[in-house]
Amino acid sequence: MPVSHFTAEEVRAAERATGHLLTDGTLMRRASHGVAQVVIGEFASTGGCYGRRVGLVVGAGDNGGDALFAGAELARRGVDVTAVLLAPDKAHPAGLAALRRRGGRVVAALPVDLDAVIDGVVGIGGRGPLRGNAAEVFAALDPSVTVVAVDLPSGVDADTGEVHHPAVRADVTVTFGVLRHAHLLAGPQCGRIHVVDIGLSGTIGRQGGPFLYSLSDTEIAEAWPIPGAHDDKYTQGVVGVIAGSHRYPGAAILASGAAVTATSGMTRYVGSAHAEVVEHFPEVVAVPDLSDAGRVQAWVIGPGAGTDAAALEVLRTVLGTDLPVLVDADALTLVADHHDLVVGRDAPTLLTPHAGEFARLTGEPVGPDRLRAG
Repeated sequence: MPVSHFTAEEVRAAERATGHLLTDGTLMRRASHGVAQVVIGEFASTGGCYGRRVGLVVGAGDNGGDALFAGAELARRGVDVTAVLLAPDKAHPAGLAALRRRGGRVVAALPVDLDAVIDGVVGIGGRGPLRGNAAEVFAALDPSVTVVAVDLPSGVDADTGEVHHPAVRADVTVTFGVLRHAHLLAGPQCGRIHVVDIGLSGTIGRQGGPFLYSLSDTEIAEAWPIPGAHDDKYTQGVVGVIAGSHRYPGAAILASGAAVTATSGMTRYVGSAHAEVVEHFPEVVAVPDLSDAGRVQAWVIGPGAGTDAAALEVLRTVLGTDLPVLVDADALTLVADHHDLVVGRDAPTLLTPHAGEFARLTGEPVGPDRLRAG
């Protein structure tokens, strides 16, 4: 089933509710143990963790505490741990004491030959870019060092996913209990994501939309339809593609190839690039005119198809059917000037704009909060 992503305030509320049920410090111990285990796992395939060198970049508050306790656990396992305290007078006292008991050292600057760095600067409450010493520390890192972020890479907004540069670009992000919005909206900045169970699942709740969900690769693979012994091209679905032109035949080839590669049992192409499409994909049934398209069960229309009067008439005809339609590229430009084409349409209609196309459709720029755009 789809995975839910939560806002920072929803996570904080769950942490408060869970914290009331546990002894003091339990959530942080669970979180820091999870961070340490992920780092140990990163080293497992390259000789283990003993003798490895890990740096901590420690901010004030609980995020820094997670990093310090994780560093203490790594030091106990034979890792050489050094820490830069960005705000020494505000460092988590218990975490700092634990690190020092295990032999971890506080330094003014991280060594250059580290195997991994843990970003414990700010968590889900962070706002804006890396500042001052934090920015300098990460700018000085060897590009090959593995960066592990605690909860979120610092400089990434937890709710909007906006990346405020300079920001940490993590190879791995370790988060706790549930996924945050930014883990999807700023996925490339987060790297590989590990979710550590700290006991929030029974207390997490929604506080109002918009709601954000994602599918894992495994879930997508499980949903992928596999033809059975009694299936034919019609039971698997016939996709019609209207794309490309004499000027942009590549759009027709790409769109038709995508339909062939996906789950459709048959692909029909309509447009002036019909010869080029068949040359690349002989299994596609290609014709120049919509009237000759034959039986179609869903349409894709728009990429490279043009925005002239003829293209508008074809789009109007396709959207006038009761079939599912995916509207992209040039077709979106036409819809931006003719909202009546899709307003009130009952059949499934999927618009796939990039940021510029979205702005043309709505009359407003997307802005940093993509979930609430428009």
